[in-house]
Amino acid sequence: MKKLLLTLFVSVTLVATAAEKIQVTVMNSLPQARRGEVVVIPFREIRAHFPTAPIHNLVVRNAATGVEVPSQTTNFNPDDRRALCDDFLFQYDFAAGEKSAQFTIEAQAEPVPPYPARVFARYVPDRLDDFAWENDRIAHRVYGPRLDSPAAGGSRMISSGIDVWCKRVPYLIVDRWYNKGHNAYHTDTGEGLDTYSVGTGRGCGGTGVWDGEKLHVSHNWQTWKILANGPLRTVFELTYAPWDAGAGVKVSEVKRFTVDAGRNLDMIESTFTVQGGSGEITVAVGIVEPPDAKLLATAKNEAGTWLSLWQEYPKAGQLGCGVVLAPEAAFAGFAAGKSDPKFRNQLVLAKVKTGQTLRYFAGAGWNRSGLFATQADWEAYLADFARRLRAPIAVNVPAAK
Repeated sequence: MKKLLLTLFVSVTLVATAAEKIQVTVMNSLPQARRGEVVVIPFREIRAHFPTAPIHNLVVRNAATGVEVPSQTTNFNPDDRRALCDDFLFQYDFAAGEKSAQFTIEAQAEPVPPYPARVFARYVPDRLDDFAWENDRIAHRVYGPRLDSPAAGGSRMISSGIDVWCKRVPYLIVDRWYNKGHNAYHTDTGEGLDTYSVGTGRGCGGTGVWDGEKLHVSHNWQTWKILANGPLRTVFELTYAPWDAGAGVKVSEVKRFTVDAGRNLDMIESTFTVQGGSGEITVAVGIVEPPDAKLLATAKNEAGTWLSLWQEYPKAGQLGCGVVLAPEAAFAGFAAGKSDPKFRNQLVLAKVKTGQTLRYFAGAGWNRSGLFATQADWEAYLADFARRLRAPIAVNVPAAK
């Protein structure tokens, strides 16, 4: 009898939970369209409304149309037995002139099936400790410890730059391309290719310390950790061991990458520990001028604190690489410098104290992707991205009763 009563109580609780619903309003202050805007709600606010609902039973719908909207819950500490998640998020495309949009969030009695993944990251031990990631627009990789070891043979290299893989397709390709083999993914067979030469340069958004004349850079990443892996947002961290930044100063770095679907720029939060000197450094975020491509244009925008290089590859079209500093960054100008005689980098600079985090965005756009036909298209995207950072959306969640 006790068992029957317990079963009835659980059933009633699930029915009551399934009937709960809240309405969320998302507000936009800009007149232009905002595609792929990420709506982030601290999960504690969701839990206040749905104290007993399993996280995978939550569903978001567009209040105007009733259409289900893909969502994701992040949990950066899954070993915590209290199951305290971090964020609940979904995306929305604001039309030009659209000031607000309403969504409902409810808890279903049954789990919501997984949504198709549009982002992905993984450690790649099968290719000399690469770490690779992508979304539905572009892909990247960075180099790990084994590339700087005898196991790498003639490929041995010290580099903390960020590589670019150009995509024609919205589906995920990282595993497919590694499966093809190293030389094969340098040829475009319909999905795109790796045509970018990061070398020992900064690639597309790598960092270093600028002393006014020289760029001091780290070795390959030392450790990795994936915190979230889709379907809409992937988050991971890479650590870099202390390196010599000149004048007796040593610097180490932890980089947290947030990769969102539908964007060509990833958010990177670099936290630096400085030993020696004044405790303050000038961080340089760079874009390499690749030696095997023709540099067509360099654009620098102090008002939006963004930097862009537009380059042409003989057989692979044109590619734009960009860096945008977050509005709160202590912008310190632009520069150009080398950390290696073969690779010159264009740099955007920011002042950072030990323990501080520099937030910036970096990524690329290919003219054969169908998204950016020209240099002007790419630079307009960067300018719009910077404008959106300075006018973030506002999210209104009703207070729990």
